[in-house]
Amino acid sequence: MIKIYNTLSRKKEIFKPIKSGEVKIYTCGPTVYYYAHIGNFRAYVFADILRRTLEMNDYDVKQVINLTDVGHLTSDQDEGEDKIEKEAKKENKTPKQIADFYTNAFFEDFKKLNIEKPEVVCKATEHVKEMIELIKNLEKKDYAYVGENGNVYFDTSKFKKYGELARLDLKELKAGARIKVDKKKKNPRDFVLWFVEKGSKYKEHILKWKSPWGEGWPGWHIECSAMSMKYLGETFDIHTGGEDHIPVHHTNEIAQSEGATGKKFVNYWLHTSFLQFNSEKMSKSKGGILRLEDLEKEGYSPMDLRYFYLSGHYRKPLNFTFTNLKNSKNSYERLKNIISALKKSGEKINNKNIDGAKKQFLEIINDDLNSPKALSFLWDILREEKLNDSEKYKLALEFDKILGLKLDEEEKINIPKEIKKLSNERETARKKKDFVTADKIREKINKLGYVLEDTGKGVEVKKR
Repeated sequence: MIKIYNTLSRKKEIFKPIKSGEVKIYTCGPTVYYYAHIGNFRAYVFADILRRTLEMNDYDVKQVINLTDVGHLTSDQDEGEDKIEKEAKKENKTPKQIADFYTNAFFEDFKKLNIEKPEVVCKATEHVKEMIELIKNLEKKDYAYVGENGNVYFDTSKFKKYGELARLDLKELKAGARIKVDKKKKNPRDFVLWFVEKGSKYKEHILKWKSPWGEGWPGWHIECSAMSMKYLGETFDIHTGGEDHIPVHHTNEIAQSEGATGKKFVNYWLHTSFLQFNSEKMSKSKGGILRLEDLEKEGYSPMDLRYFYLSGHYRKPLNFTFTNLKNSKNSYERLKNIISALKKSGEKINNKNIDGAKKQFLEIINDDLNSPKALSFLWDILREEKLNDSEKYKLALEFDKILGLKLDEEEKINIPKEIKKLSNERETARKKKDFVTADKIREKINKLGYVLEDTGKGVEVKKR
């Protein structure tokens, strides 16, 4: 039995799929105008833990992730330039070149973090036809109208449940109260479904398509509705994303999707809390972002970061500091060393011990994906005197099917030139039988975070 916290109801619920044995998930993907940072990847690692948990519970999972390569403006309130095209001008490239470059960079980090790739990866620019059909449907049902500027808007006043996901107080949302009034639309919360070029402040938009309302491009929100329903159906099981999407993007997705179909859009909404940096949400707009590559340059591995993510519950803010990351790195390396030592055991396994511990682990992770408690249980198992080494090793690998920490893989490390040089100097000292100097060099290498192991094949350098 899996229990997950549903943002829509604000409580933990027992998960019941629409179709027995199958789960359909839509994960809000990146707008590929720049590198994804480690704040973004917290949400994707969470979605990966969700997916792995469902698979461990014998569900067949179909997951869809989108790539926004048109239509996401610099403001969520349909203001500003298109993020892709703005970056294209800045780098003197085409929008496609920008989108392709940052898409490749995104999936390189995706792979490094050992995130399972969804079954469907869909680009907005390849699904404009479906978006136009969806807008035409909304227009027929009187949910869409053409504003004074020619843009097509969704009429939020017609959708009675508007704002339910975010618990918006619509009585307070009078024109001018919180949101700048746009005289071109009926209500301050109405949002663009289709931009026409003549209605835009930025008339040099490169990406544009013919439509019944004029040549233009889709709004950001309609993209996710059109693509998710194409691949998962008009109603599907789970939608994931960051908590910043709740008040605007996901609220608008629900309105336009349910307005078009008359059916419930998604049964369970799961949102990840922010990764905080200097006590604020990590974001490009605030200028304080870190990429996975930045951490690697400082000597941290992608699995150090994944372990750090797992140390906090997905619904609680997680505070990033290098001290916290270093603690995770130390814990992860200790864990790897222990499991490496257990691997050599050839003791007989009692399957009753395996089944009992595995059941306990599953109960923990099935309770709203409690990764910190799951990690703690793994450490308890490794300290459990009633289990032999072979049993501990097998259980660690079973748990890792969900944790995704590559516990059984030998880490490939790049030995710094300084360490290689010291190792060679030590070897020269040993050949001269200058063991005092050799020992001093070994100590220096240890202090720098590496150890030397003398083997029959020579000296091996490993991380301490």
